Formats: sequence, structure tokens, C-alpha cells
Amino acid sequence: MAVDVYHEGERAAQRHAGLLDQGKVSSRAIRAEIPEAARKFLAQQPMVVLGAADTDGRMWATLLTGQPGFLYAEDARTITIDGRAVWGDPLRDRLAEPAAVGLLAIEPARHRRMRMNGHAVPLGHALRVSLDQVYSNCPKYIQKREPRWEPTTPAEPMRSHALTDGQRRLIAAADTFFIATADLDGNADASHRGGNPGFVEVLSPTVVRWPDYVGNAMFNTLGNLEVQPKAGLLFPDWRTGATLQLTGTARTDWNPACGAERSVEFTVTGVVEIPEASPLRWTEPVLSRFNPSNPASTPP
Repeated sequence: MAVDVYHEGERAAQRHAGLLDQGKVSSRAIRAEIPEAARKFLAQQPMVVLGAADTDGRMWATLLTGQPGFLYAEDARTITIDGRAVWGDPLRDRLAEPAAVGLLAIEPARHRRMRMNGHAVPLGHALRVSLDQVYSNCPKYIQKREPRWEPTTPAEPMRSHALTDGQRRLIAAADTFFIATADLDGNADASHRGGNPGFVEVLSPTVVRWPDYVGNAMFNTLGNLEVQPKAGLLFPDWRTGATLQLTGTARTDWNPACGAERSVEFTVTGVVEIPEASPLRWTEPVLSRFNPSNPASTPP
């Protein structure tokens, strides 16, 4: 495909990074249909990350789970997710209506991930998503984990506008999180970020920062942030099944002082923590050999 699969924000991010030509090459991976081999991959997954705007236009990322088979391709351009966001999730009401969504199917145990962007419509308890973009990402920065299923009942969500001490500790120890963004037309995207524990710095109860590592030069996330700063973060607690969701705004520093090539600073405006939101429990991670050493950080 030609470079025009990118919007102006993505091209601007590629220019900032000096990777416009590499972005053109990577654009060939973006398609509108699910490859045949990817259908089996989707059917094997017990979770998918979904990014969307809520009814007030704030971006959030959430985790949808089910026994393998809950996520499946009806055909080359349509997938069904047989599950809904849990009670108290900031996207539960929004997904009861048609919505632009970004999806990330990720398999930590095998270092595989696949992104799908499109439009969802409710179908009873399920979501049917018509796809506009489908592409796989490289396996870098995915920590290896094996899941097990532990039936659970989500607890009452805890809501605030700033991070508690416990939430700050969870983020400061995280090796993985997910980010939802959108372009000016509202087309949503969900992406993965990984690194050694401590790669996300907690600068204050309302500000976090992380380095942006070398990837496929598509710059979908940073490109969206160039034109639309709204973003949502999801930090899963891999041991307990809790989810920590943040909404706010993000900006990219293309010449950071922290030692990274670039960094992203996120300002928190809303927090939702749901204990036992997920029935999945995961083994301790085997950290990716691609994880860079952490830059100098500010203690939480």
C-alpha cells in the first residue's frame, strides 16, 4: 500500500523521528482484511484490549476476556467478540451503542500481537466489529507470561481524579501497559507498551512518563497524539486480575533529557480501578531481551 494509509499526524511523527522512508515500507503491512493464518490466532486468545472514547469523548483502554473462541473472525473483514466490559468499566455504556474502536489481540506466551481498527455495533451480549485496518506488530518488548483461568466477580470500582499511593506503586513496578488513542476523525487505536519494570515513571499523582522505544516506524500512537492529545492507559495487575484505567492527555517530547530517543508525558484526569476485573491470572514474566535499560527516573 502507498504511504497515504497514514494520516498527517502519523507522517509528522515519522518526520520528527527521521523515519519517513521506513514508515513507507512498513505501510505495506496494513490491510483491510484478516489473513487466513490470523483467524486461528484470534480464536486461541482469552483476551483482547479495546480502545474507544466514552460518552463524554474521553479515551479509555479496557480488557475484554473469555474462554478461547470468544474472539473470532466471521469473515475476512468482520470479527465478533462474545463478551462485554465489566460493570463499572468506563466503556461499558459506550459499547452498548455503535462506536469506533481499536483492538489489540496479544499473546504474551508466544510474543505475538495483532492490531485491528474499525467500528463496533452491539449484538446482544457481543460486539460485532467491521474492520478498516488490520496489521501485525513486531514481538519486541512483550514479556512472556502464561495464563490460567480463575472465575471471579469484579468488585466495586474505585474512581478518582488522581493516583493513590498504591496505584503509583503498581505503575512504577509495571513492565507492560496498553494505550488507546484516536485521530481527529475519531478513529480509535489500541497499542502495547512494554519494558523493564520501572520504565514508566510516576512524576506526581497526576503525571506519568515513559520512553518510546524503536518500533515499526508506523507511529500510529504518537501520530494520533500529534493531532489529538486525548489518551487512555490500561495497567493490568497480572497476579490479581485487577485493572487500573487512566484517562487524560498525552504529549510527546521529541528531544527528552531522560536518555531516551523520545518520551511521552501523560496527564491524568480520571482513574478507575476495578479489583478482580479479569478472570485471568498470569505467571511471573520472562522479560523480553529487547527491553532497553531504563533511563534515569524520578522515584514515585
